[in-house]
Amino acid sequence: MVPVGARRGIVRKVPAPLRSAVKSSFTSVDAIRSATVVWAMGGRRKAPRHSAAAVRRVVRVEGRHMHALLVEGATAWAARARNLHILISALEAGDIEYFCVRGATKDVPTVAVPVALRESAEEMLQIAFEQTPGYVGAANASESDMRPGDDDRSWRQLRKHDALRVAWYVTDPTQHLVFGTDQGCDLEFWTERDGQYEAPRPNRVVDLVPADTPRPAAPQALFALVPGAYTTGVTRTLPEFTQPLPDDHLFPIDVVYTWVDDSDPVWAAERDAARSGRPGAPAPSLHAQAANDARFTSRDELRYSLRSLHQYAPWVRNVYLVTAGQVPAWLDTDVPGLQVVDHREIFSDPTALPTFNSHAIESQLHRIDGLSEHFLYLNDDVFFGRPLTPGHFFHANGLSKFFQSKALVPTGSSGDDELPVNAAGKNSRALIERSFGTRIAQKMKHTPHALRRSVLADIELVYGEEHRRTQHSRFRSPQDVPIASSLHHYYGFHTSRATVGNLRYVYVDLAADQARRRLNSLLARRDFDTFCLNDTVVHPDPEAQDRMVRSFLESYFPVASRYELPDGATGPTRLTDRRVLPPSLDAAPTHHGLADGVAR
Repeated sequence: MVPVGARRGIVRKVPAPLRSAVKSSFTSVDAIRSATVVWAMGGRRKAPRHSAAAVRRVVRVEGRHMHALLVEGATAWAARARNLHILISALEAGDIEYFCVRGATKDVPTVAVPVALRESAEEMLQIAFEQTPGYVGAANASESDMRPGDDDRSWRQLRKHDALRVAWYVTDPTQHLVFGTDQGCDLEFWTERDGQYEAPRPNRVVDLVPADTPRPAAPQALFALVPGAYTTGVTRTLPEFTQPLPDDHLFPIDVVYTWVDDSDPVWAAERDAARSGRPGAPAPSLHAQAANDARFTSRDELRYSLRSLHQYAPWVRNVYLVTAGQVPAWLDTDVPGLQVVDHREIFSDPTALPTFNSHAIESQLHRIDGLSEHFLYLNDDVFFGRPLTPGHFFHANGLSKFFQSKALVPTGSSGDDELPVNAAGKNSRALIERSFGTRIAQKMKHTPHALRRSVLADIELVYGEEHRRTQHSRFRSPQDVPIASSLHHYYGFHTSRATVGNLRYVYVDLAADQARRRLNSLLARRDFDTFCLNDTVVHPDPEAQDRMVRSFLESYFPVASRYELPDGATGPTRLTDRRVLPPSLDAAPTHHGLADGVAR
């Protein structure tokens, strides 16, 4: 093991080409080894581990060619956690004083170093950058302003800045995903005056501390969030930065999906029988959009929606998949934090089953055993498009947010020939007007719906007849109430438990002539928080539509989630028993690591 002083001497006095050959003399130091092999492994369980022999790639980012490390299972959250881990490891290898900060930019990890140690910190970081491609720039730099981190000139030119952004770039094997500056970390240089360190810019907690303040250990995940099933070790910080803040989301948030597979012969037979009506009774009168096959078609959207969840929402605790006894063959039903829930487990009246009405199923979601008070409800055609936070959906004090559409609920009363979506909106409006005297006009966007179990339970009590009628409607009906997608939001708003939110969102009608162009634009820009791919009518060329959608989804979400079985493996297609979910994912045994060399 080479002493710290000798390592720094190598950096100062040995030319760069010779330095590369000498580096092997100190790469056995644990921290530097970690900095070398901490890959952004955010993929499925049992994914292959990676070594320092990983492949570099040249990728194009905002019109610029950049060096990146090719990493299987790359995710946005793992790339950020990896950057923080490498930064900390390099500083610790150089025995450089530091502490993590809860910065003004809430989602960007920040590390503070005394300004007197700036040169030493730069030297150690250059070593890390020589071994793994990365870039450095001013804290507010764009991709075009980032400079090679292994070039001493880059650091000299940035000396006028007292806060820097550092990032080791990674890309997935398809190179559709590149994680760079946005997933980087900030490095601040704090000045010392009269025995106190002073921050160079405001942060969320404290900007002036005694230089001899203790540096307690804290999980790195406190500053760069990773799911509960993963861990990245510990870091040094200040006591003030370990305490919860009022704007922290301290409550768990679960996700609920409703899903159906129309290729299941058991389910299809039940649906056809329900369409035909009971023996001796006429077939039910259904609107063309209430039971057409497009409503039930599965293109594996659930697989990719779960990938989007895994990629961009690491703060989710548990996932519940509500089905009619069906299980996707590719789903790993044994992964901690996932439970498949049969309709029979949640319907208060079993005689309402089988049902083929999403409104009916949504009316029972609050009956899921173990579900958190705050949860997101998604259809499988809704996707997270980029990194999101709990604050996009819930205020830190627990209020849920809803996202109004520019589309309006039509005037007048519902008729039998009314579009199901319009009839449901009118019914929701009538109930709110009856209870609160206000008239709602706007529909909701097809986004993840932020819901609260207590609000849903209150709705069942207050609107008992309408709730019962919706539960017993086997197909969409003019009498349905959209409890989860509309009524919850307006009822919660009028009872001071929900408020209007804002998401950058897009809806793509897959049957529209411009669908392919819109998908291509969405893939190229990746600039929406969430999006929905939906079709309510049967496409004239279903096979071509299917190829278009699958190609888009595989390109947008190439990284398998931890909810998927390994390639080629299949699971049961029917739910035969109920698995009990641990009370919390955080309480489940930790079995994931970001990479070799990281504490697990």
